[in-house]
Amino acid sequence: MTSFRFIHAADLHLGSPFQGLALKDAEIAALFVEASRKAFSALVTRAIDEKVDFFLIAGDVYDGDWKDNKIGLFFNREMARLERAGIPVYLLRGNHDAESVITKTITLPRNVHEFSTAKPQTFRIEALKVALHGQGFAHRSANDNLALAYPQPVAGWFNIGILHTSLTGREPHAPYAPCSVDDLRSRGYDYWALGHVHDYEVVATDPLVIFPGNLQGRSIRERGAKGAVLVSVEDGRIVHERIIVDEARFAELDVTVAAEDNLAAILRRIELSVEPIVAGMDGKPLALRVRLSGESLMQGELLARRQDVRDEVQAACHRGHEEIWLEKLELRLDLPKTVAAADHGMLDLEELLPEDETPPELLAAAEALINDITAKLPGGSAAADLPLDASAAELLAEARALLKARAGGGGL
Repeated sequence: MTSFRFIHAADLHLGSPFQGLALKDAEIAALFVEASRKAFSALVTRAIDEKVDFFLIAGDVYDGDWKDNKIGLFFNREMARLERAGIPVYLLRGNHDAESVITKTITLPRNVHEFSTAKPQTFRIEALKVALHGQGFAHRSANDNLALAYPQPVAGWFNIGILHTSLTGREPHAPYAPCSVDDLRSRGYDYWALGHVHDYEVVATDPLVIFPGNLQGRSIRERGAKGAVLVSVEDGRIVHERIIVDEARFAELDVTVAAEDNLAAILRRIELSVEPIVAGMDGKPLALRVRLSGESLMQGELLARRQDVRDEVQAACHRGHEEIWLEKLELRLDLPKTVAAADHGMLDLEELLPEDETPPELLAAAEALINDITAKLPGGSAAADLPLDASAAELLAEARALLKARAGGGGL
């Protein structure tokens, strides 16, 4: 059996917006927006430098239908780079770029081979004795077990199955093309190149079944390093190596405050907590969600001065590293029990504003008011995931806490 190497990538999601990213600096926001394209360009460069024999993409090249041809032109340019390097590309469609979803097209170079969406298809690389088996999505929803229809392996060849699937379920991913590892194993292939799940995972080793994850995190739900997989095969022995190509990252930071902490003490806690995060940045810009929790006499003041406090937290992050940008500040603070138990006068706040439930009509009214406010905001803010940096439920919880703080003397 011959020796060869290939790249296994998936879930490029080209054209995807960054969700919930409320960065004030326009240049930094643009850096995050361009990160998905830059990550893919970096992967193509790595493939050329490594002189791989072929390049696999297991679905979701695009995030959805194109608004214009810019995304298609970008992908064509990168495919042309691979063609000039003599590297063929084999790809299939996933739920985000299913045949029924993408209405625009750009003619791609001849080195790009797309698997059929009607039935499983096999591409053979004669010189390497490699057989590639796959089927793309015709529609966004794929509820059938596609793997069981994949053909028998080509005898004496190295057989690779390519599939966009959630397997038997991977939260929070939708259940597309469901199948089990035993279903994959029953095909008798040597390697399964999967897509759809955005976290890197070696699902099985006999045979090797891998989710490479997506190339670039796009929201706080997609934290940590992102990339693809470089697979080397020598006389049937398989070695895989994770390649990190992301251009920016997301992370969370939980900071517990003490009841007597003033703002300066809280900011110092944040600075100290940021230090371990810097090592994991690998020199890349980081969008950081900071979550403050615990009992605090400052609760009311922090809630009332949310924007000023947010700016102070951003400054504390920059004192830790110049490329740490505050993605969101969550204030999950309570008054100390001794203060919270104080007499609130004539108002029974526990009855008026119970902590354990929010009346549906109040939540609906709050959401309507938020929609009315954000529709008037400039710069496309209304299209953001959380244009006011908090959900309606979070804002109501903060309003409740602020009223209690004022009634009990907590920080105001």
